[in-house]
Amino acid sequence: MSVTPEQQAEIDELRNQPNQTLRAVSEGMEAHLYKAIPVLDHGFVRVIDYMGDDAAICQAARVSYGKGTKSVQNDEGLIRYLMRHWHSTPFEMCEIKLHVKLPVFVARQWIRHRTANVNEYSARYSILDREFYMPAPEHINAQSVVNNQGRGELLSPEDTARVLEMLKGDAARCYDNYQTLIDEDGIGLARELARMNLPANIYTQWYWKVDLHNLLHFLRLRADAHAQYEIRVYADAICNVVADWVPFAFKAFEDYRMGAVTMSAQMMECLRRMLKGEAVTKENSGMSVREWREFEGVLEG
Repeated sequence: MSVTPEQQAEIDELRNQPNQTLRAVSEGMEAHLYKAIPVLDHGFVRVIDYMGDDAAICQAARVSYGKGTKSVQNDEGLIRYLMRHWHSTPFEMCEIKLHVKLPVFVARQWIRHRTANVNEYSARYSILDREFYMPAPEHINAQSVVNNQGRGELLSPEDTARVLEMLKGDAARCYDNYQTLIDEDGIGLARELARMNLPANIYTQWYWKVDLHNLLHFLRLRADAHAQYEIRVYADAICNVVADWVPFAFKAFEDYRMGAVTMSAQMMECLRRMLKGEAVTKENSGMSVREWREFEGVLEG
């Protein structure tokens, strides 16, 4: 992990100067505040600020029902009901602001989630550091033969070494040229033009602020086993933070989103036929080849 001495000094100073507040705090989240959680070879995630906790979700939900609801249903039960029935606005009452350092190609996947506020490091104004993501050998795979956007089998040790040599050589060469382009005693090219020569595995940084509802949607997609490894490890790190921040909400999320499955009407009909003892095959299911394969995956767990 590459936290600069200046960033570490800021972290130490912030954690050594606690502020008194009257607002609700989450003890679990307080333990994470400002600390950098290492991700990949040079990346990290750290919590800069947050608002709300499990109680804030319940408070927002109960405003619709009036006084007395809390005595009928406890907080955890209410949160599980809200999650189970796809209520969203109570979860929007909680927010989190993260500082993330990540490779540019991961950032381009991440930014597709357009429900957050983002401010990214400016390569027009500042000079990017000489830091590039290099995958570990166990994460260098061939193209999948069944999924056009996924990985397949591992490459041979010889091809893996060749890939890493290419990646390292190209990254070094591109950054050397970048430095030559922006050198005031040399070419002196504008930084906003010179940056186009940098590869997509160079690291960038941003502040990312999002409410809990949209964060959980992000995590459902990006912490999934089918997500690309390089973004999944960031999602996994954030999952650990959220589990400490809003434990009731995260447990409900695990049960009703991450650990649940969605079936189409055709899948449900086939399942009912199977439960009745009928022999259901791909040919008489009415599903496409890919749908049937997904259905089998659900049944096999």
